[in-house]
Amino acid sequence: MYADPHANLSTFLRSITAYPWWQVAIQLVLIGVVVFWVIRFLEGTRGVRMLKGIAVILISLYLIVSLARNVLHLEPLVFLYEKLLLFASFALAVVFQPELRRALMRLGETRLFRGWSHQINEDIEQLVESATFLSRRKIGGLIAIEREVNLSSFAESATRVNADLSADLLNTIFWPNSPLHDLGVVVSQGRIAFAGVQFPLTESGETERELGSRHRAAVGMSQESDAVVIVVSEETGDISIAESGKLIRKLTPDALRGLLNELLSRGQLASERKAAA
Repeated sequence: MYADPHANLSTFLRSITAYPWWQVAIQLVLIGVVVFWVIRFLEGTRGVRMLKGIAVILISLYLIVSLARNVLHLEPLVFLYEKLLLFASFALAVVFQPELRRALMRLGETRLFRGWSHQINEDIEQLVESATFLSRRKIGGLIAIEREVNLSSFAESATRVNADLSADLLNTIFWPNSPLHDLGVVVSQGRIAFAGVQFPLTESGETERELGSRHRAAVGMSQESDAVVIVVSEETGDISIAESGKLIRKLTPDALRGLLNELLSRGQLASERKAAA
């Protein structure tokens, strides 16, 4: 006696209906999330090409084995297919070794393991280093650091970057004559999320007359959200911070570091209290 594919399908459907629908739904969602995460993680790497090739091979083998079992009755081929799957599971671990190592390294780098204070200190150092570089060369800069209010709504027509926060990348973005140097950058969760962002401008009467559109944009963003905004003047090289509609001007690198630490720590504590409530 050989298995009938229709009988197998009926058995499978009966097995599913034996469980509550919500348990089946949760399991399917979890499987979908894992598959989505794997595909997204491998996107743009050589691993995604191998994954596609492996999927084609497995689907083809499954169709061949189903034909051999139900039409040609070649049970030895089915036995070999099952052994091949067992061998392939070990082979995949070897083939995807670089991707698996990279995934484990990323997991170890998350804030869950590093701690928030260590992460925010690294972010602040990169921001201070970039602001100092821009200030010494009188290159304009405008950086909004996201806190509780999501800033993606301000970046609908901006350029998505989604890169690790680094002073070198910020300096490259703001370098004169680069395509994105005139507008702002949004930093979210330790990453440069968007560049070329048009910040909302505050009313001209709410800032000092000698300040230009970059400072007005910094104050405007701090009024429209709870973001902390760093602005570097292109004319004087002065470093300033806008927060809650107020502009704190002419900061030294050390003063900038201390103020960022105070403001971002305050924002983190507010988030934790809100989550606890």
